[in-house]
Amino acid sequence: MGELLMAETTIKQNRIDHSFQNTEEAVLSVYFTAGFPKLDDTRIILKALQDSGAGMVEIGIPFSDPVADGPTIQMSNQKALANGMTLQKLFEQLKGMREEITIPVILMGYLNPIEQFGIERFCQHCADAGVDGVILPDLPHLLYESDYKAIFEQYGLYNIFLITPQSNEARVRAIDESSHGFVYMVSSASVTGGSAGISDQQTAYFERIQQLKLSNPCLIGFGISDKDSFRKASNYAAGAIIGSAFIRVLEKHENSLQKGIQQYIHSVIQ
Repeated sequence: MGELLMAETTIKQNRIDHSFQNTEEAVLSVYFTAGFPKLDDTRIILKALQDSGAGMVEIGIPFSDPVADGPTIQMSNQKALANGMTLQKLFEQLKGMREEITIPVILMGYLNPIEQFGIERFCQHCADAGVDGVILPDLPHLLYESDYKAIFEQYGLYNIFLITPQSNEARVRAIDESSHGFVYMVSSASVTGGSAGISDQQTAYFERIQQLKLSNPCLIGFGISDKDSFRKASNYAAGAIIGSAFIRVLEKHENSLQKGIQQYIHSVIQ
């Protein structure tokens, strides 16, 4: 039994790694909020993203005060909560997803709902569902090392940290050492869904991080919305993350999700 659990954990841990190792193309990771636009859309969106060519998916855990997120994702959080989405409901929706979903699945959220749910209980549910990693923007690096790291690793969960243009080299290297899977490069000191496009200032930041030759691949997020910004960001990283722009697609195509998702993802990667 122990050998079987170890084998399953190794496979699960490697999904994120494999997404970078098994392709020469830039990796597109797409964020959406669980329970938006409708409560039971989570699995529909997840499958449509995989079928459309997304390389990785970040599922947002709705929270009433998502401080790192701009108006678009805040709106999706509010609507998902009004729809009745909870962390327990999300795990129920994800049960059995590995029968049809092969790409990495990451949960992204804030510490408060997870602490209320119970840290070990959360990790166990992630392992049971086949979740590969978590992104918790408000989890301090030192707190992770002292209180969370052992339990995350026990359940085979990759923890992914964020860096920003203000992160100095010492912090970037410390985060790289603690991270598994990839490092999330926040493109600017703002909330999600800010100005689109890549500025000269951002390019200088991307080049600085690229020259550090980190041990983990990087994905660039915040302000990535279309083919042009995805390609430009991918010149400096292993790929990029789209969030707010995709939420707007879901809102626009609420009654034709699969078609809308396919058209949008193809417009970015083809």
